Amino acid sequence: MNKYIEKLKFYLPQRNAETESEEMNRRQQKLKDMAFRAALILMMGIALISSITAVTGKSITVTNSSTGRDLPVYCVQTDKNQISLSFDAAWGNEDTQIILDILEKHDVRVTFFMTGGWVSEYPDDVKAILAAGHDLANHSENHKNMSQLSNEQIAEELMIVHDKVKELTGVEMNLFRPPYGDYDNDVIKTAAKKGYLTVQWDVDSLDWKDYGVDSIIKTVCEHKHLGNGSIILMHNGAKYTHKALDTVITNLKSAGYELVPISELVYYDKFKMDHEGRQIPLK
Repeated sequence: MNKYIEKLKFYLPQRNAETESEEMNRRQQKLKDMAFRAALILMMGIALISSITAVTGKSITVTNSSTGRDLPVYCVQTDKNQISLSFDAAWGNEDTQIILDILEKHDVRVTFFMTGGWVSEYPDDVKAILAAGHDLANHSENHKNMSQLSNEQIAEELMIVHDKVKELTGVEMNLFRPPYGDYDNDVIKTAAKKGYLTVQWDVDSLDWKDYGVDSIIKTVCEHKHLGNGSIILMHNGAKYTHKALDTVITNLKSAGYELVPISELVYYDKFKMDHEGRQIPLK
C-alpha cells in the first residue's frame, strides 16, 4: 500500500501541472477570441459611424431633432428684412384681378397656392398670375385633409394638379400648402418625394373669418410673429381681402419690409428646422 501511495504522489503533481497548463492555454485562447471579437465590433462600429456621417453630410432633412416630427416651413430665419405674402385660391374668383392690380401697383410679387378645381375653373387667371411674375404653388387637387389619406392618395392629390398646371403653363411647381394646414410626417415625406417643399404660415390674416377690413390690417401689421422671414396667409376669395390689401402692403413697406414670393424666401436644401417650424440655413 505504501508503495502505491508513493507512486500516486509521484504521478499526481505531474498530471495537475499538465491540467493547469491546458487550462491556461484554454484561457489564453478564450481571451484572444474575446479580443478579436471586440476589435471586430469596434471596426464595424467605426465603419457604421463613418457611413452615417457621410450620408448625413449630403442629406437634407426637415426633421425636428428634439421631437422627431417632420415640420413644414412656417417662417424663415434671415437677416434680410424680407417677408412673403401668400394667397390660397380654392374658391371664388371675383377679386383675383383686383388683387393682381394692387400687387402690380406696389411692384410686389407673391405666391398663389391653387387647388386643382380652381385651376380647372379659372385657367386664364392661372396664366395671368404667372404672367405677372407671381409663384404658382400647389394646394392639392380636392382640398382634403391630407393626414387622413394614404401615401398613394397624398401623391395623387399633389400630382393631378401639378400636371394640370404644367400642361397649362409649363411650370413645374415645387411649393405645397396642405389644405386646412393639416399634415403629418407622411404628408411632408410624400410631398418631398414628389419634389415639393411643404409651406405653412406664421402670420394668419384671418381674412377668411370676414371680420372686416380694419381687422385684417391690424391682424397682419400688428401680429406678434411678424418679423424677418414671416409668411403671411391670405385668401383671394375672402370677402374683405382685396379692400384691405393696399393698406396692408403700404404698412408693411413703411415698416421696412421687402415683400418677395415664397420661392425667393425659403431654402430648398442645406437647412434644418427648429421646433417652431422656422427654416434655418446650414453654414
